[in-house]
Amino acid sequence: MRVNRILLSSALIVVALVIQVSILARLHLPGAVPDLLLLTVLGLALVYGHVGGALVGFAAGLLADLAPPADHAAGRFALVLCVIGYLAGLAKPENGRLKSATGPMVVVVAAAIGTTLLYAGVGALVGDTAARHVGLGSLLFTAALYDLLLAPFVVPGIMALARRAENDPLAETGSAGNAANISSGWLSSGTGLKIGGQRGGLGNLKTKARTRTARVGRIKGVKRL
Repeated sequence: MRVNRILLSSALIVVALVIQVSILARLHLPGAVPDLLLLTVLGLALVYGHVGGALVGFAAGLLADLAPPADHAAGRFALVLCVIGYLAGLAKPENGRLKSATGPMVVVVAAAIGTTLLYAGVGALVGDTAARHVGLGSLLFTAALYDLLLAPFVVPGIMALARRAENDPLAETGSAGNAANISSGWLSSGTGLKIGGQRGGLGNLKTKARTRTARVGRIKGVKRL
């Protein structure tokens, strides 16, 4: 099981870093860059817990520190993601199921803001004042916004893969279906609609309609007699 964690985490971290460096960083969006690596760490931390989240965060941050075109001191991002992974792991659901999307969304926003602040704080200690010139306020806002928009399409899928690799009984037969159900819960959290439970609701409506039809038929038969 530990081997599955290492293999899956390593693969997801490498893929997330490659996509972030080669695609997301070249979009030239105003303010911050969507942090796919951070979302990967959050998804794994919500399944593995605080210890696993800290280890995954440290490994992901160290890889980001060493991978080009990194222009900061090695270990800076590793420290930040290690702390964020540990704190995110504390929010792991007790029974493994997410009752609503509110909790994970709060975790994503807090992690995006916390990562930016910690990174800027550590940079100030080592003499890096780039955040002051860019504008810390705009960085915080754009980082939280971009990560919040990207999270529903990343975090649920990573959590489903992690549970499946752990042989978690909560994982469904198809990881894609599980990820889709969780994503629909994230996207519909503000509407009050339970997308995953619509099939059961339609089945109940059909059953009630048939029962009413049968009752009406019986009443008509009695009146004819």
